[in-house]
Amino acid sequence: MKKLYSFYENALIKQKEALNLRSLKPLEIEGKYIFQDGKKLLNLSSNDYLGISTYENIRKEFLNSYDKALDIPSARLLCANTGSYYKLEQYLCAKFTKEAALLFNSGYHANVGIYSSLAQKGDAVFCDKLNHASIIDGIRLGKSDIIPFKHCDYNDLELKLKKYRNKYRNAIISSEALFSMDGDFCDIKKLVELKEKYDAILVIDEAHSFGVYGSGLGFCAQEGMLDYVDLIMATFGKAVGSYGAFCVGEKVLVDYLTNFARSFIFSTVFPQISAEFAYYVLDNYIFKSDSFSKKLLELKNYVHNKLENFDILGSSYIVPVVLKENKKALEASQKLFDNGYYCLPIRYPTVAKNSARLRISLNASISKEELDGLFETLCCLK
Repeated sequence: MKKLYSFYENALIKQKEALNLRSLKPLEIEGKYIFQDGKKLLNLSSNDYLGISTYENIRKEFLNSYDKALDIPSARLLCANTGSYYKLEQYLCAKFTKEAALLFNSGYHANVGIYSSLAQKGDAVFCDKLNHASIIDGIRLGKSDIIPFKHCDYNDLELKLKKYRNKYRNAIISSEALFSMDGDFCDIKKLVELKEKYDAILVIDEAHSFGVYGSGLGFCAQEGMLDYVDLIMATFGKAVGSYGAFCVGEKVLVDYLTNFARSFIFSTVFPQISAEFAYYVLDNYIFKSDSFSKKLLELKNYVHNKLENFDILGSSYIVPVVLKENKKALEASQKLFDNGYYCLPIRYPTVAKNSARLRISLNASISKEELDGLFETLCCLK
């Protein structure tokens, strides 16, 4: 190994010694199953919560009606503001009853763009400690101060707002609605109360709750708080089964992002067919019927009841089984693999040190019977 690369080699060695080394393994996906190393595995690591991508009839119906270019090789602000994107933004505005919407290439692009542009030097972001890495990266890029508060601890948040708010020009309160690694929810009503009390902008990440709760609009809508949140970010790459992301909110904020969010301005837009498919799924399925979400939530209740004697977090269809040690999480994942389940271990830095876990990610296409072997395998691991 060249001396030039020794730093990187040593970092990888340390990752391996800590059982944190990651690698990409080839696999194939067919519906709700993954095929890897000659085995057929039930996929419990996907974010396709409603199982949309597993239904061949939905895909065929859409493709039979689609007659546009697959992609537009340009940024939106150049020559890619086609009807597919504009229509989807207007549709989202109407559904959320918000003034404006803006599409991004992914949830990561959206959060990086939102926080790096809205929060500058002289501003502060009061940030839940378990917020997604994309939020943290966006804040760092914008060079605002980041003031973390204990996870879902709103007394701690208020103490910090009292202490620091008046020192900054603008303040943003940032939280996920449904936290992707713990499977728990923020208290959106308390966050709204604090944002109004301390003159702050409230930005909520609905990536993991959009499409399921609130008649498809997400957790803020379910809690009746939609009108009080300044900016909501969500994705099409999870429950909608497509690709891309968006934010909806006050027009002045969305106009500002259009002009200053670098991840929007300097990116080739995500494929046009993905925007059309997102619109199709939302209009014909998610906003039209709650049949998928009902099935998912019934399955979620069933799994939580079955795992009541385990150390699980949250109350959602993201079911983290905490095993603490990396070695235990890796061994458990391998045992599930051997028994026909694809459920990857989650380790540091994705979660805190000594909180390694299996993250069971449910979707509406899975039947209760298909999970019987999962419970049996987990019980053998206790």
